Amino acid sequence: MHALYLKPKEHHRIQKGHLWVFSNELANVPRDIAAGETVQLFTHDKKFMGTGFYNPHSLIAFRLLTRKDEQPDKDFFLKRFLEALKLREKTYSPEETNAYRLVHGESDGLPGLIVDRFNQAIVLQAFSAGMDVHLPLITEVLQELFKPEVIVVRNESILRELEGIPLYKDVVMGNRKATKQTIYDAGISYDVDVFEGQKTGFFLDQRENRRVIRKFAKDAEVLDVFTNDGGFALNALYGGAKSAILVDASQEALQRAEHNAKLNNFSEYSLVAADAFDMLEQMGDAKESFDLVILDPPSFTKSRKNLPGALKGYKRLNKLGMQLVKNGGFLATASCSHHVSEEDFLQTVHQAALAAGCQLRLIYKNSQPFDHPVLLSMPETSYLKFACFYLTR
Repeated sequence: MHALYLKPKEHHRIQKGHLWVFSNELANVPRDIAAGETVQLFTHDKKFMGTGFYNPHSLIAFRLLTRKDEQPDKDFFLKRFLEALKLREKTYSPEETNAYRLVHGESDGLPGLIVDRFNQAIVLQAFSAGMDVHLPLITEVLQELFKPEVIVVRNESILRELEGIPLYKDVVMGNRKATKQTIYDAGISYDVDVFEGQKTGFFLDQRENRRVIRKFAKDAEVLDVFTNDGGFALNALYGGAKSAILVDASQEALQRAEHNAKLNNFSEYSLVAADAFDMLEQMGDAKESFDLVILDPPSFTKSRKNLPGALKGYKRLNKLGMQLVKNGGFLATASCSHHVSEEDFLQTVHQAALAAGCQLRLIYKNSQPFDHPVLLSMPETSYLKFACFYLTR
């Protein structure tokens, strides 16, 4: 097994629990080691740090798998999957849901790997060359452990380009027909397509926050912006909302949302295909108002250099949303941009409230659900911010 050596003083962050080594932290960057190969990491004075994956083509040159001298073989992956499964089984019972994130990358000791389970389907994403090399072995272990109907690889993220590995998707085990599954979560059912749907087929990370919406939804007129599959709106209707308007720029997303609404026998809803900002402005000009406005946009920035522009976007979005909330109503708002901190996000929402001439009272805030854990030693594993406000004028 090849050995990598850190420059002097570059071992402290790894000792404190971080799992990445950047190329400029290595004493040398060997070019004769294949991308994704398993190597050992040492300090500059040859003290063993651990074993992991190396990629000479990536800024993240090394990803730590284990602090032991062991290979990522079948037993290694089985042990990690069972550890991850134990947490999910403790936090989500089969009566509650049949869908969860089994592996959340670094947070579950498997850097660069995502594993989502949707009923009898499993979806994989590999963001590192090392995990990409091991996908056949990972598939074999998951097949033996869960015996799913189908395993799908959704390697379409542009993050793979940073690793120098190709983008693709494929059914690697099972029948293509099984890529369509029905899942349920806290009383609501969704039909998901894990081969054609967004990301891995369905956004699981807002599951806890969707349930909270029910507390504010009884007899409410609801506006759900960036509705996607309709998760927030459906939970509002489940909670007794009088009506819900679902807004999304994607016709395909609205078709999925409508299908899911019908699947749950909801009828008091309408669909609007439009740009969110344009629609909110038009509703504001028309003096429309709602008891509950939900804003769940996609990430506004993938890099820190674009942070100022992202914060301006969040301020504008939240100001437009607040202007549609009735006096004594509720605003639920989210950010999934990793580079936007919770402090920056809440400050931006506060600035939007000042601009909109309203008073906000924070009544609930949250981040990621139990199946998307965060490593305190790795801020990169935290990305979701969610907050509910009681609004008065």
